[in-house]
Amino acid sequence: MLRLRFEAGLSTRAIAASLNVGNGTVCDYLGRARVAKLQWPLPLELDDDSALTALLFPGDSKATAERPEPDWARIHAEFKKKGVTKQLLWQEYLEEHPGGYQYSRFCERYGRWLQSASVTMRQEHRAGEKRFVDFSGDGVRVVDGVTGEERVAKLFVAVLGASNLTYVEPVFSEDMATWVGCHVRAFAYFGGVTELVVPDNLKAGVTRAHRYEPDTNPTYADLARHYGFAILPARPRRPRDKAKVEVGVLLAERWILAALRHRHAGAEEANEAPQAAASKELLKERTPRVNGAELLRRTFDSDMFACVRGGGRRWVLADVTAAGGVRAILEHLGLPTSRASLAQAQGPAQRAEC
Repeated sequence: MLRLRFEAGLSTRAIAASLNVGNGTVCDYLGRARVAKLQWPLPLELDDDSALTALLFPGDSKATAERPEPDWARIHAEFKKKGVTKQLLWQEYLEEHPGGYQYSRFCERYGRWLQSASVTMRQEHRAGEKRFVDFSGDGVRVVDGVTGEERVAKLFVAVLGASNLTYVEPVFSEDMATWVGCHVRAFAYFGGVTELVVPDNLKAGVTRAHRYEPDTNPTYADLARHYGFAILPARPRRPRDKAKVEVGVLLAERWILAALRHRHAGAEEANEAPQAAASKELLKERTPRVNGAELLRRTFDSDMFACVRGGGRRWVLADVTAAGGVRAILEHLGLPTSRASLAQAQGPAQRAEC
């Protein structure tokens, strides 16, 4: 290219046609040669292609190293600490590796690593197999009506693995007597004993936590032998082992503690709060959301969307609630606009006595 330009004196278009390259490429190379102040013929030290390339492309001649990969395990452990954000971890990563990933790429690769590292096994629960027990983290303030003393009552929560049936009891202590008594009353509430009880590693249940061979409190072990269940403590710092009771504690805090957050509850009110919350939850679960059309079909065996004249089914195009709009539509269809009189409801037919 340099020979055709300086020795033959061809134009850039002629050089491009001769070398079968684009005219822009020729202009780019000749511009770089002009910046490098190259003359023809080239000096002997530039006979090497690598030396000529380094002179024409000074920025591209350096080998581009791969960006350093962060230690994702350490970053994941740091991210669990309170107040630590991805932004902070990324800034610390750039301080160690200035040529590292940008923030969006950093978060993307961390997400990919997290998906491959976090493997969760789905737990299957049989009826009557497991019961999960734990205390709530927060409590409710209870005021003694006689002395005026204010105490904090926490919630003992027991959840059946298969049915999610939950027992909640407010208690003032987490000692051994309270722990055993709550178990006994929970058994009475459930009407039976499960094969396994999965507690957290609190001192009333487990004296020494261990992943494989935990030491159970002797009194708690006597309770298990008396009722005929096995104790299977959750592994330390593994909340997924007792996810059922974790959700139960969360719901108890929402339905009980949150409902009493603005007042000082008495002992009776604190004891009645779980029953009131259970009634609300059962009412919420057992109240079916049936629309008007479904209610008519079930009650009178009448499909309000069935078209009597043309057959087929009607389509709902708009929901008109304004009285004037409804009246205008009825008048256009030639239908009466006055409200229909309703007959008085009648009870079931009485059976004649012989």
